[in-house]
Formats: sequence, C-alpha cells, structure tokens
Amino acid sequence: MSLLAIRPETDDERPLELLYACHERVRRFTTTAGRLAGHVASHGADAEAQEAARNVLRYFDLALPNHHIDEEEDVFPALRGLADPALDKAIDELLAQHDTLGAAWRGVRPWLVSIAAGETPAQAPQELPAFVSGYAAHADFEEQKVFSAIDRLPADTVNAIAQRMRERRGA
Repeated sequence: MSLLAIRPETDDERPLELLYACHERVRRFTTTAGRLAGHVASHGADAEAQEAARNVLRYFDLALPNHHIDEEEDVFPALRGLADPALDKAIDELLAQHDTLGAAWRGVRPWLVSIAAGETPAQAPQELPAFVSGYAAHADFEEQKVFSAIDRLPADTVNAIAQRMRERRGA
C-alpha cells in the first residue's frame, strides 16, 4: 500500500460522529507514521515520504487538537454529570493518556518536519512506537469505556455539544 493512500479528509460528518471518525483517522495516520520509518530507511525522504509526513503533520497539528478540545471541554464534563464512578475513572485515565500521547507527539513531530522538508533523518525517534501503539490503544479504550455513555446524555446536552463542535470547525 502506498504511503500516499492516507490523505486528510474533510470533517463534514455529523458532529458527534466526528469523535469516531477522528479515531479512525488517528489509527490511519499513526500507521502511516509507523510505516514511514521503514520507507525512509530504504528510500530516503522521497516525494512520497514527504507527502505522507505532511499529511500526518497536518492532521495532528490541525484536526486532532479540535478532537481533544471536544472531549476535554464538552464531552467529558457532560459525561461526568452522569455521576458514574467507573465512567469518571475512565475519563481520568483518558485525560492522563492525552498528556502521555502529547509527549509522544512532541518527540515524533520534529522527525516528520524534517522528512516533509526533504531531509532524511538518521533514524526514527524513540517515541515512534509509543506514538503508533499508544494512540490506537487510547482510541480503543475511549470507544469501549466512554463514548458508549454518550447515549445516556439528554438530547439537549448532546445537541449543545454538537453545536460547539460545529462552531469549533467553522460550520
């Protein structure tokens, strides 16, 4: 499969579906970053690698921050209102993971920037495996332990969250 097969997509889905759609994109873009290490080792920072690196950078620099804001400012606080101790514990764990994943991203980002600029780094960053596997595990945990609880929120709360998500994306 070509590295260029992974391109950014538009966020034109219904707002709450963005939570799930974002996770799918996170999985695809982290997989691309993981595959990029092998590609760059054998082909250098060729045009395909540069484009793949730009796509990963674009997604993690522009789209993913909105997803985290959606969760941290809207979804998680609303879910905490359900007063479910197990759900609250899962949210606490997810917030801690956001910090850990952010650190992994900060370690991977300069490597991607250099590839996007046509430079061939000597090696992939040590944070790359944690970046790839950590985001996938995070998305799985979030979907299984937290997102299913959204159905328990009142419709007006869900509608308010959806509106803020649309506004955040300029819709």
